[in-house]
Amino acid sequence: MRKNIVSPSSGNAARPEERLSTGAVESGTLSNGLRIISNQVPSIHSVTLGLWIDAGSREDPEGLEGMAHFIEHALFKGTQKRDYVEIARCIEQTGGYIDAWTTKEQTCLCVRCLREHLHLGFDLLADLCCNPVFPADEIEKEKGVVLEEIAGVNDTPEELIFEDFDRRTFPRHSLGAPILGTEKSVERLTVDEIRNFMRRHYTPSKMLVTAIGNIDHDEVAGLADSFFGHLKNAPEEDSARRLFDLSTYKPFNKTLKKSLFQSQILLGAIIPRDDQRFWAMMVLNTMLSSGMSSILNLELREKRGLVYQAYSSVSFYDEVTAFNVYAGTDKGKTSKTLDTIGELLAGNMLTEPDPSELAAAKAKMLGSMILGMEKMTRRMSHIAQDMFYFGRYLSPAEKAGLIEAVTADEVALVAAELGIPERLSTLVYKPGGR
Repeated sequence: MRKNIVSPSSGNAARPEERLSTGAVESGTLSNGLRIISNQVPSIHSVTLGLWIDAGSREDPEGLEGMAHFIEHALFKGTQKRDYVEIARCIEQTGGYIDAWTTKEQTCLCVRCLREHLHLGFDLLADLCCNPVFPADEIEKEKGVVLEEIAGVNDTPEELIFEDFDRRTFPRHSLGAPILGTEKSVERLTVDEIRNFMRRHYTPSKMLVTAIGNIDHDEVAGLADSFFGHLKNAPEEDSARRLFDLSTYKPFNKTLKKSLFQSQILLGAIIPRDDQRFWAMMVLNTMLSSGMSSILNLELREKRGLVYQAYSSVSFYDEVTAFNVYAGTDKGKTSKTLDTIGELLAGNMLTEPDPSELAAAKAKMLGSMILGMEKMTRRMSHIAQDMFYFGRYLSPAEKAGLIEAVTADEVALVAAELGIPERLSTLVYKPGGR
C-alpha cells in the first residue's frame, strides 16, 4: 500500500483555522486502486465511515435516468446474508445508523457507529456493495418509493425549477437529467441494468473509503483491504465519464405559467472549470448569499421587500462550474425582482467590492468551515470532496490561506464573467397555469 501522512496544522492558536484540532490525516491506496483517507479525532468515541463511489447521476445511461440514485436505494433491499430488516437492525441496535445519498457525480454509503463497532461498519458497507441480491418484489416496491420521491419534487416548485434549469443548461447530456430520474425512466430499470452499472462503476479505482473519529489509520487500511481488496476494476473505457461540451451551451430566457401561488425565478450561467478561480467563486457566493447580512438578503428582502427568500449557489463539476441565483416572489413583483438581481450582479458591490465586505465574507467562510468540521459527517464529506475535486486533502489551514489570499480584483473578475447578460440564462415560473 502507498501511504501519505499529512501533519496536523500548527502555529498561532489564535488564528481561526487553528481553533479546531484537525487531528492526523493519513491516506493510502490499495494495490487494486481503492483509496483510503482517515482523520483521527481522539476526543470523540464514534467513527463516521464512508464508502464513496465516483459515479453519480451523470453516469446514468440514456433512457435509464435515475439509475445511480435507484441503486443507492436498491442496495438496502437485501444481501446474501442480510434481508432489508437485518441491514438496518444490525447497526441501529448498536446505537449507530446508516445513510446514503447520490449527487450528480458521486454516491456515498455512510455508517456512523461507536469506535468498538468499526469492524461491523466495514462489514455492513462491504455487504451492501459487494453482495446485493436485488429481490424482484423488493425492487418493484422500491420503484414505487422513488416515484413518490419524484412526486415530492414535482410538488416543490423550488426544487422543480432547478431541475428544469439544468435540463435546459445541459441539453442532451446527463448533467441535465434529474438525479432521481423520471417516472418513465425509473419504471424501465431492470436488475440486469443495475448489475451492469455496478460492474462498470462500483470498482476499486472509482472508490474512496473515508474514516473519521477515534481510529487508527493502519487498522482502517487493514479492514479496507480485508473487505474490498478482492475487488477488480472494469475496463477503462467502460467507466469513462462523458464530458459536457461547453460550446453547445446556449443561454435561454424562458417564462412558463404554472399552478403556483408565487413566482419562482432562477438565473444562472456556466463557465469552464478553472481551479485558480475556485476560491474567488466561493468568496463571491458568500458575499451574495451567506446569511441575513448577505447582499441578496439585504437588497431584495430587507431594503425592497421583494422576496422572502433569495440565495445563490455554485456547483463544481469535472469540466464546468455552474452559478445560480434563486428567488421566490409575488407575481406582481417578478419583473422588479429580475431587474434588481441583474443590477446586483452587474453592480459595483461585486465589480468593485468594498474591502470590509470582502473581509466579512472571508470571516464567514472561515467560521463556517470550523463549525462544519465539528460535525463528523460534514467533516467526512469535505474530505471526500477534496479528494474527488482536487485529488488530495486540503487542511483547514491551507484552505484558510487560500481564502485569505483572494483579492478584490479576483472577485470582480469572476463577477464580471458571470454577470455578462448575454451569458446569463433565466427561467421563471409564474402563477397562472391549471
